[in-house]
Order: sequence, then C-alpha cells, then structure tokens
Amino acid sequence: MKFGIYYAYWEKEWYGDYKYYIEKAARLGFDVLEIAAHRIISYNDRQLAEIKACAAHYGIILTAGIGTTADKNLSSPDVAVREKGKAFFTEVLKSLSKLDIHIIGGALYSYWPIDYTKPVDKKGDWERGVAGIREVSFVAEEYGINLCLEVLNRFENHILNTAEEGVAFVRQVDRRNVKVMLDTFHMNIEEDSIGGAIRTAGPLLGHFHTGECNRKVPGKGRIPWLEIGEALREINYTECVVMEPFVRMGGTIGSEIKVWRDLSENADEAKLDKDAQDALNFSRYILQG
Repeated sequence: MKFGIYYAYWEKEWYGDYKYYIEKAARLGFDVLEIAAHRIISYNDRQLAEIKACAAHYGIILTAGIGTTADKNLSSPDVAVREKGKAFFTEVLKSLSKLDIHIIGGALYSYWPIDYTKPVDKKGDWERGVAGIREVSFVAEEYGINLCLEVLNRFENHILNTAEEGVAFVRQVDRRNVKVMLDTFHMNIEEDSIGGAIRTAGPLLGHFHTGECNRKVPGKGRIPWLEIGEALREINYTECVVMEPFVRMGGTIGSEIKVWRDLSENADEAKLDKDAQDALNFSRYILQG
C-alpha cells in the first residue's frame, strides 16, 4: 500500500500551492499527495511542468480528486449538460496526464454537492452516468488514467451509496480503467459491515480514502481500523490509501463539507502536521499489519 493525504486538510478553499504541499507531504513521510482537479485546466504547461518536477524531486505520487459542478453533470437529463461534462473531463484528463497522474477519484458519474431540492431520478441518473463514464473512460485510457468512482453516503449523492452498488455500476460500465472507490467516512454511514464492503469491492477497488466518523484524522474516532486492515490485506489491496480529514471551519471547504465546529482543537499548522504524521504512522501500522 502507498499512503497519502489530501492537500485540503490544511486549506479552506479548493485550491492551494501544490508544490508547497508536495514538499510537506514528503517531509511528513507520505508517499502520495492528492490534489483537486477543479482548476487544473486553468494551469499553463509551465505550471504543470513545475508541479510534476517537484513531485518527482520529492518522490511523491500525485493523485487527483474532483466533484464536478451541476452544469457538468454526466448523469444530467439535459444533453447539453452531459456534453459539457464530457468536454470538461477531456480537458481535465489531458492536464492530469501532464502531471503524471494516473488516478482520479470522486463522484465522477454525477455532481457534488448534490441538490436535493430537485427531484431524484436514481434509475435515469444511473443509466446516463454509466453511459457518460464509459465514454470518458476511452479518453482516460489514452492517458493511462483510472477513473475511480466514489461511493458516497445518502446525504451527498443518491446513485452509489454502497460498495455493492459501486461494483454493479462499474461492471455495467465494463471498462478496465473504471474502478470502485471507497471511503471509510461514507462507509461508516451506509455499510452493514465495513470489512464486508471492502471484500465486496475486491479486485475492483482502485482507490481508498480514510478518515474518521467525525472527519478527523485516522485514529481519532471509532472507525474499526483493525477490521479494515484485515479486509484490505485479504483482497491483496496494494493501491493508494489516502486520508481525507476535514477539521477546519470556514471557507468554501468548511461550508460544503459541513464543518460547523473546529475539529482541530484550535491547532496551528505545526499541530496539524503532527496529527497528520501520527495518523500516517497509525495507518501504516494498522492497515499493513
């Protein structure tokens, strides 16, 4: 397993100085830094080359995450919206390839955060999402990128809420570079058995996010980490394990993730770094066995 962290742990907005966080991730002992793909297409070739060179210098693997906006929703009933989504992903994947990124995860099949004031058409969204992901997967294949479809809790999406649904969706897409992505925060809400969900995903599990039930770093809550480690080892999972804690109030991230109290215990950056490093050591010990 390769262990990483999402840059947004330290941020309040969906962007940051990725070179700064690459150096920080390396210094703290991580193998992987996950970045947001939202604004990657606004970076010029020089900026992309600098980030790629920085990651290579520090020996850091980059992965990407994204929650597309409603106007780029691949499962939208509006054909124009779906076409805009496909065009957007085409540009994003091209930019990611210039960063030597081979994994992008998130609710790629839909949009985030979901708007539940509008009617829900799970069956229609599922079918349109399958078709959209299948089409985008051919572009991703050209760049050697896996699309990892995140299974989310019911409050954040309605299409994929369990590992079983994630597996069914991926099998319907039927493309080698389309995988299931699981996240312990969402699994804690939806799954009868977290270990069982991991075993259900099995060889289709392409990316794995960790975080506590309270969105703190691993080890500061009640997620059953021993059970998770046992299941990951049982399915011979060797891909990335990226922690995705959100502990800071304020900004777009605090609002969209719904962080309404300071979960960091008023931590400064040095304390945030220490907590992340402790969680990394905890994760390596527990998950690798």
